[in-house]
Amino acid sequence: MSTGSHEPSRVASVTDESAQTRLRTLRATLFVVAGACCFGSIAPLTLLAMRDGASLQSVQAWRYITSAVLLVLVGVLLDRRGSQTVEVPGTPPSSARAKRPWYHPTVLLIAGTGQSLVATLSLLALEWITAATTGFLFYTYPAWVTIITAVRGIEVLSRTRVLALGIALAGIAAMIGAPDAAAMHPAGVALALSAALIYAAYIPVLGVLQHGRGPMDVARAISVGGSLIFFVWAMMSGGMLNGFGAIELAASVGQGVLSAGAFIGFLVGLRVLGPVRTAITSTAEPFWTTILGVLMLSQPAGLGTLAGGLGIVAAVVLLQRRGRSHSQA
Repeated sequence: MSTGSHEPSRVASVTDESAQTRLRTLRATLFVVAGACCFGSIAPLTLLAMRDGASLQSVQAWRYITSAVLLVLVGVLLDRRGSQTVEVPGTPPSSARAKRPWYHPTVLLIAGTGQSLVATLSLLALEWITAATTGFLFYTYPAWVTIITAVRGIEVLSRTRVLALGIALAGIAAMIGAPDAAAMHPAGVALALSAALIYAAYIPVLGVLQHGRGPMDVARAISVGGSLIFFVWAMMSGGMLNGFGAIELAASVGQGVLSAGAFIGFLVGLRVLGPVRTAITSTAEPFWTTILGVLMLSQPAGLGTLAGGLGIVAAVVLLQRRGRSHSQA
C-alpha cells in the first residue's frame, strides 16, 4: 500500500520537473531571439555611422566601449546586492567559481579577440561582395557549429537538430536569395566564410568561458576585451573622432546599447540550450533585419522573405518542442 501511495507524488514530481524544464527552455529561447534582434539592428547603424568617413575600427571602438560601460555598471550594481557570480533568472546556477575572474587578461583576450574578429571580417567582406551574399555565407555558421560540436563529441547530432538546421538554412536561403556565382569575389567569399567559421568555433569557447561564471561575467569580458582591441586599433590608425558628427556618434553609441542586450540574451540562452540550438535559434536575426527594412526603410517584403521567415520560425518552434536543454544533453 505504501508503494502505491507514493506513486502519485512521484508522478507529480516528474511532471513538475518537466514543466520547469520546458519553462527554462522557453525563457532561454526568448533570450536568444531577443539577442538576435539586437544584433540584427546593429548593421544599419554601422552603415549610418560610417557614411561620412568614420573608420570601421573607430565605430566599433565606440560601440564596445559603450557596451562595456553599461555591463560593468550593471554588474557592479548586482554585485552590491550580494551576488558573487552574477546569475540571470531562468538559467542553471554556475557549479563552481572560475579560477580566473572575468577581468583576467587571458579571459579578456579570448572573449574580446573572437568577437572582434567576427565583427571585422564580416563587415570587411562588404567591400567585395553584396550584403545578401555576405549574409548567406555568414549564416552558414549554424552548420559549422553542428559539425564542430558533433566531431568533438560536445553534442549529439540528433535527427531533430539536423532537421531544424536544414529548415533554418533553407529559410535563410529563401529570404536573402541564393548568391549569384558571378558576383562572388574570392576575397569577399573568403572573408565571409572566415567570419562564419570563426564564429562557429567561438560559440563553444563562450560555453567553456561560462564554466564557473554567469552570463553577465562573460558578457563583460566580451565588451571590455573588444573595446580594448578596437580602441588600440583606432588610436593607431588616426584617432577616435575622425569623420564623426553627432549622428555618427549617436549611431555608434546606439550599437553599444544593443550589443549589451545582445550579449546577455545570447549567453543566457547558450547556457541552457547549448551551442547547436543557440546557433540555429539565432538565425532569427536576418528575419528581424528584414522587418526593420520594411518598417524603417520601406523595403518590399516578397514571398521569398515571408517564406524564409516562416521557415526560421518553424525551426525555432521545432527545437523548442523536441529538443533537450544543454544541461540534459
